[in-house]
Amino acid sequence: MGAAKTITTSHATAASCSRCQQPIQCLASDIAQCECSKIRLQPETIRFLGKTNYGCLCNSCLSDVNQLVTASKDIAISKSGSELIEGVHYYMEGPYLVFTELYHIQKGYCCRNGCRHCAYGHVQDKS
Repeated sequence: MGAAKTITTSHATAASCSRCQQPIQCLASDIAQCECSKIRLQPETIRFLGKTNYGCLCNSCLSDVNQLVTASKDIAISKSGSELIEGVHYYMEGPYLVFTELYHIQKGYCCRNGCRHCAYGHVQDKS
């Protein structure tokens, strides 16, 4: 599980967002008072986040993920890959196809290959 870096104080935990690494104040022990509780997530987003390796996320990342999950329902994807849209599901980098975060969400699971735009918070071990 990808845990956020934390430093505990008396009431809040100073942490970094496990998606963008920006500093956040986490109040997991009093979640109703935490900044993240102000973001309204779709039920699909909550289910998706349950499949990820993310720890605490900043409000910006929560909003981004919520929008991506919502978009993943609105943009069709074929299981065979024949209907992938360049600039939406992938982009070209030289001769290589690089899949977007949206594509990974639509795929529905993490392949654990350390993809550049992994939507599941899996980080390739660089050792």
